[in-house]
Amino acid sequence: AHAQREIGLAIGEPPTAKGYPPSVFGLLPNLIERGGVGRHGHGSITAIYTVLAEGDDAADPIVDIARASLDGQVMLSRKLADSAHYPAIDLTGSISRLMQSLLSSEDLKSANKLRRLWSIYQQNVDLVQVGAYEHGSNPELDEAIRLHDRIVAFLRQDMHISQDYESTREQLRALLNQT
Repeated sequence: AHAQREIGLAIGEPPTAKGYPPSVFGLLPNLIERGGVGRHGHGSITAIYTVLAEGDDAADPIVDIARASLDGQVMLSRKLADSAHYPAIDLTGSISRLMQSLLSSEDLKSANKLRRLWSIYQQNVDLVQVGAYEHGSNPELDEAIRLHDRIVAFLRQDMHISQDYESTREQLRALLNQT
């Protein structure tokens, strides 16, 4: 993207969002699509693209065009990494458009519940930490607070330990079924 920006600006294209010329926004989706099924429906290449946002700016136009073009994104969080939470995956910023096609309805329900509990806790973390939240005023937040430490433990993984899908699924179900 940066190289195309320099080329576009050098040949006189006007700068648009964050100084990128229009040609960048036309080339990136085409480049991403080249990693998929060919013109005649044959072949496929699985690709993992990395996009570095300048200054952790999630609203960066290159990040936006990549998010619009890809089937899923794993967003990493500097805040999580700074707190030694690895992998430092931003659960609410990451998405899979194929998830509904790949998971059973029960697994999808569990995954969505985990995301919802994580999200509601993150949205209210300041209230919780300063003691301003009154227990009982929001049952879903109460559940998120009660399960927070176990959710964090579930989301963390030592780099020397592998985890298969089936055991991860069972751990998630057990976590969410705790009363």
